[in-house]
Amino acid sequence: MKVFYASTLFGAMSLAAAIDDGRFGDGRRVLLVSNNAAIPEVSVPLDNTPGFAVLRSRFDEVHSWNELIAPLHPSDWRARVIEVPMFERLIRSYLALDEVEELVLESIAVPPARTIAGLVRDCPITVYSDGLMSYGPTRDPLPAEISRRIERLLHLDLVPGLTPLLLSEYGVPPVVLPGERFLSVVREVASTAPDMLAGQAVILGQYLSALEIVTPEEEAELHTAMLRALVARGHTSVVFKPHPAAGRRHAQLLRAAAEPLGVRLTVAGESVPAEVCFAALRPELVVGCFSTGLMTARRYFDLPVASFGADLVLDRLTPYENSNRIPATIVDALLPRLGADGVIDQPPRTDLAALVRAVGYCMQADAYPELRPSGLAFDGRYFKRKRLETLGLAEPPSALSRLRRKIRSAI
Repeated sequence: MKVFYASTLFGAMSLAAAIDDGRFGDGRRVLLVSNNAAIPEVSVPLDNTPGFAVLRSRFDEVHSWNELIAPLHPSDWRARVIEVPMFERLIRSYLALDEVEELVLESIAVPPARTIAGLVRDCPITVYSDGLMSYGPTRDPLPAEISRRIERLLHLDLVPGLTPLLLSEYGVPPVVLPGERFLSVVREVASTAPDMLAGQAVILGQYLSALEIVTPEEEAELHTAMLRALVARGHTSVVFKPHPAAGRRHAQLLRAAAEPLGVRLTVAGESVPAEVCFAALRPELVVGCFSTGLMTARRYFDLPVASFGADLVLDRLTPYENSNRIPATIVDALLPRLGADGVIDQPPRTDLAALVRAVGYCMQADAYPELRPSGLAFDGRYFKRKRLETLGLAEPPSALSRLRRKIRSAI
């Protein structure tokens, strides 16, 4: 018996591709799904989305983690140490779990995956990647009772030549999931996509304000600025693909902004993966801030892509260890950038692997001492001066420099 966990249709598609590729062998498969939206009660559960119907046959049973722990929220609840044995017995009884041969999880560092790993014990763990975050360091240290069980990291080869940092401090080997298997699953799910989708370009929304990276007003303006830039390029029909956890307000505001611009805006359902939009539409351009969808569009669908606003995110991310920093860095350093005037410029050439290693070190220096950079020019776009000083990678300003800075700021 193998127990799987997924919170998004992208994750479920990744699991289906891995199963089709023979990565989990035969035997009974139990899937736990969770809805991690801020208010799960007003969004569609993963296992009720149309796209999931074509994936369900890969699993013998599907259970809702939300229903199991209700009324607690999956992203918040974790069992106290003294409660673990009791909850383990209850979960095994509720799901009829006998001998679990393998536990397959996404986002292992945070609940609910970390919670599940602590309750379904004494079995190996496979972690599968939830996108560009696999190229960044592990968000939080894992207890030995979990880290020593992790045997592999399954990931899509989103950035060829770049090796994931995730879990590498525990000696976990990364294993690439074949792109053709993933595309095959995407085509299955795309067959369920509504025919109403139509547009020359796609805007990928995220949920930056929910993560407190920007304000709701700033995020709405970011989407509107993307739309204006597309209009400047001559696009008159656009599809907006909101993030599954973002709610409906972003779509409502962008609809209001589209009308005076003369743009026909179509909003993809929150349960429709970005990859399904790419397969169904073959858009002329895909625009986003730092979404993993930008990389899947470029890598697996050979579509033109451009980033917009990644510099703002890089400036606002706090603390420096924020796990969104590596995705934002990769997108900003690698992909073309769309300007407000509609012009697309290429980013300066850079050694992406060296940049990612250096940023990863600055994020989690204690976990990755071997990544300490030397002889690297630290671009202020990706490295904070104070962080470099703390790590001994830059000299702190002298007393005279600090005095001059105070004088300039007072003038």
